[in-house]
Amino acid sequence: MNKQALVEKIHEKVGGTKTDSQEIVETFINSIIDTLKQGEDVSISGLGTFSVRRREAREARNPRTGETIQVAAMNVPKFKAAKGLKDAVK
Repeated sequence: MNKQALVEKIHEKVGGTKTDSQEIVETFINSIIDTLKQGEDVSISGLGTFSVRRREAREARNPRTGETIQVAAMNVPKFKAAKGLKDAVK
């Protein structure tokens, strides 16, 4: 399922216009992104928890050339699935 399919699904369930459904999806995604940018976690019951983790700087190897390169430290998003979601997809 992609973003457009999600918009269609919400439109079928809620009704209204497709533009409204698109706005709902965009607002949901942007709210998660904005909260993660602030360094806070987003916990959605039954789905899981989105969080930000710090990945330290490290050395890596270019697989093509074998050359060692430096990878800068960065923040990366992390998702931990809730028990309900894990059980549902078993």
